[in-house]
Formats: sequence, structure tokens, C-alpha cells
Amino acid sequence: KTDQEDSKTQQNLKETTKEVNAEIQKLTDQILTEFESGLKDQEGYQEMQVKHKVLSTTKDYFTLKLICYQAAGSGAETDYYYTIDLKTGKRLALADLFVEGADYITPISENIKQQMREQMKKDENVIYWLDDPEVSEWNFEKITDQTSFYLNQDGKLVICFNEGDVGPMSMGCVQFVISNKVIADIRK
Repeated sequence: KTDQEDSKTQQNLKETTKEVNAEIQKLTDQILTEFESGLKDQEGYQEMQVKHKVLSTTKDYFTLKLICYQAAGSGAETDYYYTIDLKTGKRLALADLFVEGADYITPISENIKQQMREQMKKDENVIYWLDDPEVSEWNFEKITDQTSFYLNQDGKLVICFNEGDVGPMSMGCVQFVISNKVIADIRK
């Protein structure tokens, strides 16, 4: 990299860090407000936790996971992922990982469905809303541009769903590692 490119990357990194920190603060404030409101309206035990975890750091990418847990009797976890491209200093969107104009949604979605079917076949306690005529409105069809993701230490794409997104809340937050061969011809 030239000094000018390195300087631009560092500037982008500062701006991205500022944006991510502001977003995390906004989410934390929102959760705290909801929690305080819940305390006024309800009796009994309530709990709230907001914590972060660095999921992966490579020479190319950095991913931070924000874990938000709220409980009032039963609990619910919501996770947020922030992946930063260290070559550009910018936050990655899912589409940024693929050749422009490529259909990445279909092959990833089909691979996730295949993984869901395999997991349910192996373990009767694993339940996903898939191919179920009784809850057809909940059945997983496909990911979107907004679906959460990160890149693991091996550089593999991991698609993430929060509790209740693709199965009962009892399944928790679930993740699917997408094989490189599924997206090899469209990945940048």
C-alpha cells in the first residue's frame, strides 16, 4: 500500500469505529430504556445484560459481536455483528463479499436449508421452521441483504439468526457456516 492508501484506510477505520460505537450506544440506550420501562410496569425478577465479544481477527477482517440479553421470567438474546474490512477500514455489508450483480442469496439460502434438514434428521430435538405446512408463514425461505453474518478465523462466511428467527426460541441463536465451495465462483 502507498502512504496515501494507508492514510485513507486509517481515516476510514476511524470513521467506521465512530459509527459502530454510536450504533452500539444507541442500541444499549434503547435496551436500557425498555428495561427501565419494564421494571415500572411489571413485578418480579428482571435481568438485562449487554456485552461484546471479538469473534475473529485476521489480517483482513475484524468482527465484533454485541450480545443483548433481556429476561423477565424467560429470557431472549439478540446478537448484532460488526465486521470491518481492515484493508479499506470500512464496515462490510453481506453484498460486499460477492462479485457485483451476483446472486448470492439463492445459493446461501439453499445451503442453509440443506444444513437445517441434515441437523433435524440427526437430532429430533433440533427444530427449524422449514417445509412445515402448519406454520408456512414462519418457514425459512431465504436470507436477505440484512441477514447477520461474520467471517470466522478461517475466512468462512457464517450466517447468523437470532432466537425465534428460523425456529422456536428454545433453539437459541443459531449459526450456519457456509462452505467455500457453495460461493466460490461468486465470492470476491
